[in-house]
Amino acid sequence: MDQRAAAWAVLLECASPRFDLRRLAETLRGKPDWTVLTALAEEHGVTGLLAERIGELEESCVPQEVRQELRAKRRTQILFCMSLNAELFRLLEKFSAASLEAMVVKGPVLSARAYGDPGMRRYEDLDLLVRQRDVLRFTELLTAEGYEPKVPPRAIRAGRVPGEYLFKWPGTNRRIELHTEETLRYFPRRLPVEDFFARRAYESVDGHAVPALCAEDELVLVCVHNAKHFWERLMWVADVAGLIATQEELDWERALSTAREVDAERMLILGLRLAEQVLRVKVPEEMTSQVRSDAGVERLAGEIIERLPTARGASRGVAGRALFRIRMRGEFFHGAGYLLRLTLSPTEEDWKEDTGKKHGRILETLQRPVRLARKYWTKNDG
Repeated sequence: MDQRAAAWAVLLECASPRFDLRRLAETLRGKPDWTVLTALAEEHGVTGLLAERIGELEESCVPQEVRQELRAKRRTQILFCMSLNAELFRLLEKFSAASLEAMVVKGPVLSARAYGDPGMRRYEDLDLLVRQRDVLRFTELLTAEGYEPKVPPRAIRAGRVPGEYLFKWPGTNRRIELHTEETLRYFPRRLPVEDFFARRAYESVDGHAVPALCAEDELVLVCVHNAKHFWERLMWVADVAGLIATQEELDWERALSTAREVDAERMLILGLRLAEQVLRVKVPEEMTSQVRSDAGVERLAGEIIERLPTARGASRGVAGRALFRIRMRGEFFHGAGYLLRLTLSPTEEDWKEDTGKKHGRILETLQRPVRLARKYWTKNDG
């Protein structure tokens, strides 16, 4: 077994909700290269899980310098998450005072739900779901609080829709991203944002009740997000596995209904299949027939699993990306329509200065496929 394969076996054990301390100790007998292992954990966003699991082993199993390094990384991650969450609590109070509604997606809520700890999962920004009609008011409020918006108010007033509304705190890594029913383009069908707000739940994060999607809607959103990024990181598979394992009251009929509502049923089923095959999570009986009956999902899962250990270094090219988008939708014509919509929906990378002129927007739409082709042409499709 080469060093990367040995390191990968350790990460799979650490990331699984069915983690077993004895099995981890046995896996470590393969003497992984600790430099390779810690680098791979960073690459796949599971350093917190690695540090937590390694910390439970006997001293003799892990070199002291590796323990210290992992503790330091874990401490840094926790402190950063705590600072982000403190800012989240402050902003939620500001939003409430201004009668603005937002729900936290992914980040601390997902970490708390999937791992029982809002600081276990790595996240580098705060993601909020808001209504498109409220974006300008959120922008004005966040700007007044000192944040710098990437999308200026004039573009919002002109009806421009970016990939997300990004806000940065000057001189720091603190970032806020607003998502709406219009920015979440990777949902095959427009997000029913009012239904999501009606089903909202509250998750405890560091003693604060944080507004969030219900667990079923969160699971679907996570699977769509991960499909957008081709499931290239182990963290994303671990998120789904953690939700399956910890959310015992999850209503699977509700989850399926949400997925069908946005035409993301195959994306949800693929997420369940990956959690089962990669991290040994038992698929709920209610979902077994759906997971087993889609041969296309089986093939997709096999390809993702094969690429997963090295996918970050072997990004897909134009053809590979296009084919994956089509296959994620199931039937060819639905998949082709999905790909066409994504290809012809300009984001801030495509915008021109004449934000209010119709001919400028038409030109952006036509130029976007050319830009995407140039961006990914040299990538590896193998």
